[in-house]
Amino acid sequence: MERDAYIALGSNLGDRELNLLRAVGEIGKLPSGRVTGLSPFYETSPVGVSDQPSFYNAALRLSTAMSPHELLARLQQIESAVFRRTRTVRWGPRSIDLDLLLYGNEVIDDEALTVPHPRMAERRFVLQPLCDIAPDIVHPVLGLSMADLLAGLRSDESVLKI
Repeated sequence: MERDAYIALGSNLGDRELNLLRAVGEIGKLPSGRVTGLSPFYETSPVGVSDQPSFYNAALRLSTAMSPHELLARLQQIESAVFRRTRTVRWGPRSIDLDLLLYGNEVIDDEALTVPHPRMAERRFVLQPLCDIAPDIVHPVLGLSMADLLAGLRSDESVLKI
């Protein structure tokens, strides 16, 4: 049975636009899945660690028969094998970051995975592109649509469509 999974993409090292495009291509190659939506790209200010280059961010919808844990493992494999990402500084610079935001209406909280993503409702760089492809989808814990979450967000993040 296929489910819609929503994935956030981000890059602030190297050719940021090319990195996002490559990541979309790699996600599109995953077995038992197909990309069914992609937001425009945004240039965004860094959050958490501000002394680093700005990011390019986007959101992607993937229709998939993979389990959420298998999908997470595949996304992490793309980060490490294709982009040679090593996690050294939390929220630090990276060539690619792939976060599983939502997996259908499921709520998962275990040692390996938390869905919905625990900080997605606090981040304009996630909500803005997500609203481009799924404004009416409802956060399964908060009970609000992505558009409502974005409208109520108070942050000083810079998010500019490219």
